[in-house]
Amino acid sequence: MDLLALADFNLVARHEGFGRAARAAGRPKATLSRRVAELESSLDLRLFERGGRSLKLTQEGRALYERTGALLTELDEAAAAIASGVDRPRGRLRISAPLLFSQTAMGKLAAAFSLKHPEVRLEVTTEDRAVDMVEEGYDLVIRVNPDPDESLVGRVFLRDRLVVVASPALTRPGDGSAVPAVVRGAGDRSAAWGLMTPNGRSSIAVHAVLGLSSLVMVRDAVRAGVGAGRLPISLVSHDLAAGRLLHWGDADAPEISLWTLYPSRRLLSARVSAFLDHLKEAFPKGTPDELAACIGA
Repeated sequence: MDLLALADFNLVARHEGFGRAARAAGRPKATLSRRVAELESSLDLRLFERGGRSLKLTQEGRALYERTGALLTELDEAAAAIASGVDRPRGRLRISAPLLFSQTAMGKLAAAFSLKHPEVRLEVTTEDRAVDMVEEGYDLVIRVNPDPDESLVGRVFLRDRLVVVASPALTRPGDGSAVPAVVRGAGDRSAAWGLMTPNGRSSIAVHAVLGLSSLVMVRDAVRAGVGAGRLPISLVSHDLAAGRLLHWGDADAPEISLWTLYPSRRLLSARVSAFLDHLKEAFPKGTPDELAACIGA
């Protein structure tokens, strides 16, 4: 499809006539008429009903105008901003982020971003559910190991891994007895946890004695000696270094990947681009150590 012809069609539709569109754009009326006729011919559709003194969009013309008008406006704004060299992030930026990342890192990241881009009004909502970005009006979502979604594009910006840890006060039984465990949520009733150690794979029998909805609460309960826990290494690395917790082994579980996701059918705004760059600056390598440093800062 000829984008120039499409832009001329939108111009005529917006001004509801070839004459008004020609005067507004400072272009010959005959040129606009010819370009629209060429677009109709290429689509094999009539886009306007032409009366003696009136011009009315057909049903197909209105559908085309409604679907392409916003996209062409965004293209014009992007081109004008780049050409003028003032493509500064501004306006409202709505982000949905998971609970643990919000509790441990998002406040610092959001504050630094706001200081760097004062013309952006950043709004962060904390939730672990899968949101409908377009329907709920989000510009960007951050998710842990998201399911594939053909309507979204994105990238991994952080990686983490689960480890099994416990307080030094908790004795690890050597006879195969079940270890008391603090788990996330009431539904985790695993009878055993797989472990990866320098000696290879193994497992420990566990029985859940406490179920908590937040991994931060799980960590605090594990610190108190209630039981062992499976937690992201970034969340407990400072406790391990200080001796408050002991590392029993890496959990035999999939890697944790944090993704940024945004709609592929929309142009990436300067606000979203700026926040993606901000995350890249905060986590240049995307390692658990970088997240741990952010948490402990």
